[in-house]
Amino acid sequence: MSSATSPAAAPQAPDRATGRERRYDIDLLRVLCTAAVVLVHASAEFIDAGHRTTGILGDTAGRYAVPAFFAMAGWAALSGAPVRDEARLLARLGRILRPMALWTALYLLASYVFGGNRGQAGGEEAVRALFGSVEAAFHLWYLYAYVPLLLLLGVVVLVVRGRALPRRSAVLLAALAVAPALLGDMTTLTGWAPPDWAWSVPLSSVVYAVAGAALLAAPRRGPRALWAAAAAVTLVVLAVYQLTVRHPAAYGSAAVAAVTFAVLGTVAGVRVPERARPLLARLSDASFGTYLVHLVFVTLLAGPVAGHLPAGPWAPVALAVTTVAAAALSFAVSLLWGRLGWRPWLG
Repeated sequence: MSSATSPAAAPQAPDRATGRERRYDIDLLRVLCTAAVVLVHASAEFIDAGHRTTGILGDTAGRYAVPAFFAMAGWAALSGAPVRDEARLLARLGRILRPMALWTALYLLASYVFGGNRGQAGGEEAVRALFGSVEAAFHLWYLYAYVPLLLLLGVVVLVVRGRALPRRSAVLLAALAVAPALLGDMTTLTGWAPPDWAWSVPLSSVVYAVAGAALLAAPRRGPRALWAAAAAVTLVVLAVYQLTVRHPAAYGSAAVAAVTFAVLGTVAGVRVPERARPLLARLSDASFGTYLVHLVFVTLLAGPVAGHLPAGPWAPVALAVTTVAAAALSFAVSLLWGRLGWRPWLG
């Protein structure tokens, strides 16, 4: 996959056609954000089991991940690897939609076979998956926003650079835009209430993409120590906010935005040692698959541990251990199917 093809995995190999070199700092950010997503979902299991403070603090530590993925998407689409024609834009979307569709089907099948609390996984759930995120694969909600974002940015790039309208992409973008109103009219005329439409991108995500692209592409960003200090301070502020005002904090909130841009400024431009680059590149390439599969290991590990853990000081340790284990297993299986050549279908 190219740098604009997935929320998590995006190899930054040198682009020989354009002379671009791989951005290993982006690889590092992608791997960190993928692990942070695992932490957020493991934290949710601890909150559900009654370990509220531990879970919220864990969620706070990884809350920047989703906005940072939007920022990386913006950087890739606008600066790092902009599409050069409509065929490549549609191919990028296909490389997201194939694994998304397959994993949605797998999660629905697992929910149907094994039961549990991840949705009914019947025909109704399958229909909902065409319109928006389903409970059995709730973590895939991100892709329902990511795909329209890539489509929007890709169309803008092609129009600005090519000064011509990419017709098929524009029609698809228009269809996504008018679908909510059309479905509302259908409900009025027929009485059939379709599932909520989730193929849309919030304005806050567009801002993350554009502003994040500017920050990640900037040749100068100021002292890294100041960015790191800002990240520490804003994480404390976000933790207090989530503990006392609102949890989960909205991704478009000022507190989450402050943490996100502080983390981006801290990691962007960091020099990765050459000996670590091959491993980092492989992990980055595997991160989309890790994102897609990690819910399996979070459910198998974090859920039972949190549910059987008595109240006390062991909850933070248990959260850390289960998060590391779930992330390691998720990266491992993603690396495995990458070696087997299954990445086009499994991510």
